[in-house]
Amino acid sequence: MATNFLDRSRSVAGPGFNRWLVPPAALCIHLCIGEVYAFSVFNKPLSQAIGITAPAPGDWSIPALGWIFSVAIAVLGISSAVWGRWMERVGPRMAMFWAAIAFAAGFFVSAIGVQVHQLWLVYLGYGVIGGWGLGIGYISPVSTLIKWFPDRPGLATGTAIMGFGGAALIASPLSVLLMKHFGGPTSVGVAPTFVVLGVLYLIWMMVGSQIVRVPPPGWRPAGWSPTDESGKMITTRQVVRAQALRTPQFYLLWLVLFFNVTAGIGVLGQASLMAQDVLGVTAAAAAGFVGLLSLFNMGGRIFWASMSDFIGRKGTYVIFFVVGAILYALTPTLGQTHAVVLFVLAYCIVLTFYGGGFATVPAYLRDLFGTVEVGAIHGVLLTAWSAAGVAGPVLINYIRQFELDHGVAKNDAYGVTMYVMAILLVLGLICNLLIRPVADRFYVPAGAAEAVA
Repeated sequence: MATNFLDRSRSVAGPGFNRWLVPPAALCIHLCIGEVYAFSVFNKPLSQAIGITAPAPGDWSIPALGWIFSVAIAVLGISSAVWGRWMERVGPRMAMFWAAIAFAAGFFVSAIGVQVHQLWLVYLGYGVIGGWGLGIGYISPVSTLIKWFPDRPGLATGTAIMGFGGAALIASPLSVLLMKHFGGPTSVGVAPTFVVLGVLYLIWMMVGSQIVRVPPPGWRPAGWSPTDESGKMITTRQVVRAQALRTPQFYLLWLVLFFNVTAGIGVLGQASLMAQDVLGVTAAAAAGFVGLLSLFNMGGRIFWASMSDFIGRKGTYVIFFVVGAILYALTPTLGQTHAVVLFVLAYCIVLTFYGGGFATVPAYLRDLFGTVEVGAIHGVLLTAWSAAGVAGPVLINYIRQFELDHGVAKNDAYGVTMYVMAILLVLGLICNLLIRPVADRFYVPAGAAEAVA
């Protein structure tokens, strides 16, 4: 019976269903799985799991703990690529249901790993099992929103992905509060915190899976009809995943996302340290800087994705890359002259481009390839995020260390890195400008799209 309830046919919307109920369903998922951005709050407590107040022999090192996040992001990209077509076939309710099970199970397995002090169990739990839930949970509501909002795909996907970017603003203080509650002289409180978070996220994600619906065949918003705007690279035809992976457009867009994310994620991961090194501010002020960047990252997702409905996806990415490259090239000078307000403002704007890139790319895919397998195509494209999640931090960390090893002062050690990031954005701009409408031979024959779906 449960399986029948999860069947795609049981989640088709009936007459009078309000499509604006779907964005809240998507937020139920993304506000939970976006917790991954807050995982760093567990690093210090986990590194003191034995010593409690300070690291002791047998405690895990910070570099070893850092791999938990990296594994989760890597598995996110892999699972969304491998399971994307399954998600399209079984529908969002089934996919969101199992994403909830996996994401919560990741916390429960990790809690056992912390309790018995076995790091491989935390890698398996949060990184692999939870990472699978991350990948499926990320793409399933996005694909559904695009089908419900063919008239405003940017606004729809931006709403959901904004939740992913802003989830850390809830998860971070909640996790700290729970660890404080459960912690004591003999425990840092991480294991029971994982259990509580797993239960809360399971419930909340299940709510989203119950609310979500798919539109009936042939459904369109009232008063809207599709028009072929191939000059703007908005097609009314369909490309399946297998064909999309044969197009140059897919790989150009993969590079567009890769360069945009690489430039942003490296800075986001080192924002606190960079603020202290370059501006000489306190750790508390640097934490405020990180929080501000998170807000702009979140706001950029809804703002730029919505704007892309009016100025086009290609034009939106032109803004990201041109303005972003200029700001990255200017920040070393702003730091050296201690122009604090302009320095902070530059990075805040850059982080809106980082978040906006995530939120705009599903609509870009829909414009190029149609809606029939957009979730599956999006899943494969997210491997660019996995690759950037490694490349960005490695670039900024190793270039900074190279500069320091060669006698460069700490406050000047980010100059070369920022110029490299600016170059990456120029490369992204070139890839974006090379994108053209998909050739006719890649489209599903007329009348066959419904059979594919």
